[in-house]
Amino acid sequence: MSTTSIESELLVSTDWVDEHRNDDNVRIVESDEDLLLYQQGHIREAVKIDWQTDLQDQTIRDYLSKDRFAQLCASKGISNDTTVVFYGDKNNWWACHAFWAFKLFGHDHCWIMDGGRRRWELDGREFVREPEPDYPRGTYAAKDPDLSIRAFRDEVLQHQAAGKSMIDVRSPSEYTGELLHMEDYPQEGALRAGHIPGAANVPWSRAVNDDGTVKSEAELEQIYLNEAGLKREGDTIIVYCRIGERSSHTWFVLKYLLGFDNVKNYDGSWTEWGNLVGVPIEKNV
Repeated sequence: MSTTSIESELLVSTDWVDEHRNDDNVRIVESDEDLLLYQQGHIREAVKIDWQTDLQDQTIRDYLSKDRFAQLCASKGISNDTTVVFYGDKNNWWACHAFWAFKLFGHDHCWIMDGGRRRWELDGREFVREPEPDYPRGTYAAKDPDLSIRAFRDEVLQHQAAGKSMIDVRSPSEYTGELLHMEDYPQEGALRAGHIPGAANVPWSRAVNDDGTVKSEAELEQIYLNEAGLKREGDTIIVYCRIGERSSHTWFVLKYLLGFDNVKNYDGSWTEWGNLVGVPIEKNV
């Protein structure tokens, strides 16, 4: 297991996954930005969870209901007591997003494979193109959504007006308003560029090493406590990006690796805020 975190059991190494991927009570889950990547090669025992079709409601901009979440888990061979280990591309953006969604519905045993697909590949470990494993159906009862980890627009507006801590995890160019979207990505619907006034810019990527693994606890403390001035105890911290995926990574780092008491992911993020009528924005260009 990794030793970089306060709750190190939540961040496991590729060695650990390789040793335990056949355990009856462990399910390896791949969740990627690239929806075709799983078909091109995946860890042999891994199932796929699609962030668009599996985790999101297809008729409203929201997550699936708790009953549909229970059905999803059961269909993947996941029960309430299953340890679910997430990994994926983009240094685990979407793996952390899936982790966050599982926590939203109260799943107790969620871990992240440190370094994701990149670390697995650098280790020279096997990817297979076999069909997704068909595990025996799980038994699952989902809980009501845990809103202590999710921020909505009205709460964000009140949070901003009160001058409380917010972290914009996007790139500096997105934060300043120079770009309306990530470099080399399509425009995703926001009408205005910039950031929420009062939000500090701490790009999510500062938390990872070149191989995709998370930096040491000391390095993370330097970034988030010493430089950004965040406090582990006290008022809620809200993190956001463009659609909530990169900020899920920062949410995971703050809440589970650095032990912050109150952190919420604003999954509406800039695609919502940048289109809202009557809310403030700030630009630095």
